[in-house]
Order: sequence, then C-alpha cells, then structure tokens
Amino acid sequence: MGKRIVVVGSSNTDMIIKVPHVPVPGETIIGGTFSTAAGGKGANQAVAAARAGGDVTFIGRVGEDMFGRKAKDGFVKDGINVDYVLSDKDAPSGVALIFVGEDGENSIAVASGANASLSPSDVESAADAIFSADILIMQLETPLETIQKAAAIASDKGVKVILNPAPACQLSDDILSHVAILTPNESEAELLTGIKVKSEKDAGAAADALIAKGIETVIVTMGAKGAFIVTADSKELVAGFTVKAVDATAAGDVFNGTLAVAMAEGKSLKEAVKFANAAAALSVTKLGAQPSAPTRQEIEKFLGS
Repeated sequence: MGKRIVVVGSSNTDMIIKVPHVPVPGETIIGGTFSTAAGGKGANQAVAAARAGGDVTFIGRVGEDMFGRKAKDGFVKDGINVDYVLSDKDAPSGVALIFVGEDGENSIAVASGANASLSPSDVESAADAIFSADILIMQLETPLETIQKAAAIASDKGVKVILNPAPACQLSDDILSHVAILTPNESEAELLTGIKVKSEKDAGAAADALIAKGIETVIVTMGAKGAFIVTADSKELVAGFTVKAVDATAAGDVFNGTLAVAMAEGKSLKEAVKFANAAAALSVTKLGAQPSAPTRQEIEKFLGS
C-alpha cells in the first residue's frame, strides 16, 4: 500500500525561550537560552510524516521573506514536495512565540501572517495532489473555509481525512461530516462536545457524541496516558510511553503525521496509534517543533527497545 500523504496547513517560525516555568499574566521571568526552530502545526505534521517514511506534499502559504525561504528549504531537505507552498507577496510568514518550562509544558502565541491567506482556491488548485493521496491531514491554523473545501475535495474522492482540531475552536457539522479520523486532545474534545474530559469514561462519552456526527473514528490524545480510540463498535486505550519531557510543543503534530503514515501503510488502527504514541513520546525529549520529529529508524528502535 502507498504512503502518499498530503498536508494542508500552517508554517511558522518558532521563537523559543526556555524558562523555569511558563509565566502567568503580568509576570516577567528571566529566561535561559533563546532559539529559533521551524514550526507551524501543518508543517510539523508534514515533516513528521516525511521522517516516518511518508511521501509527503505540503499545501500552505509563507511570506516572501527570509522565514518563508528558510521554511521551504527545510521542507525540501526533508523530501517534501513544495509545489503547492505558495509565497505571499502581501503577508509575512507566520511566527510563534513560545515559552517552554523546565517541566516541558509550554505557552504559545501565534501571528498567523500568510497562513491566514491560504484560500479555498489554493486547495482547489492542488486538487490533483489531494486526489492522488492516501490520506489528507489538516489542523486549524488556516481559515476554516479552506479546511472545509479541502476536506470535501478529499472525501468526495474517497481520500481518508485526518483532522487534528487544534487550536481548539467550534466546528460545523458540515466539516465534521467529511472527517474519517478526528484527533482531539482532552480540552479540544471538551470544547467540541461540552463534555469535560478527565477520564477514559469521559473521553468515551465525548467521542461518542462526535461519532454521532458521522465521524468514523475519534482518537482522544491523553498525553502520557496514551490515546483513547473510539469507533461505533469499540473503545480502547492504547498506552503511552514514559519519557523525560523537555518540550511538548509539537507532540500532537508528530502524533498526527506519523499516524497518517502508519494508516497509509495498512497498519491496524491500534498498531498505528502505538507507532504514533512512540513518535510523540520521542518528540517531547527534544527542544523545538520540527527538530524534535523523529526518523523512522528512531521510532522503530524505540519500539524495539
């Protein structure tokens, strides 16, 4: 089976400060090392999928600036097709400011820039790439009407759609009707359903509410606990892995990118989630978004250890 993955989404440059703890409103903290890293939820997912062995095409927008040029160079280095990464003359590349605490927790603010200009016509222009994909992955750092258009294009041709509903926001039933696999974390599941998720039972109830909207599979990611898989016929927690967390910034993105590759390869849902859990666990042991995405070899070695 093929491993053709198309990602529609955002590309940002992350500016990271390591701090003792994430500052609260009004607090100033003297931080440690400052660094920059390639990021953006869409780009992170694309890089994670490529390093896990996927044949990846990325659809997005960057600015005509040094951040945009560096982002595209990075995609090419990871073997990602950039034919549909558009350079925006009117908007700068997206930027994220990130505080990372010593416990690995983070706080992020994003200036969307060119990501906010990714339009339905942009994905229509890339329809051939979507038609030829095994799986389309998306998130919510680009306009909802663009997400909706891409989901419709894919599902109408039988291409499986994975939607990571992050950053969290309300989604229409029309968007959800095109989604095969939805991957919210606990807070995202709560926002989408109104059900507070504090346990596996809660996760199951929230997922059932989403399944009722026509989604085939809901995977509620629960951090170190693992991922709770819910379909119309089954519920199962696939346990996570215990590691020393350094930076959790891109863990969800790595999970989704590697999940798509494993699914496209024909792994069972449980096997694919275990593979994605391992990749996500490895990612939190390194600082930075895309720099933390592990290679296929690293994932397989970790699973075999």
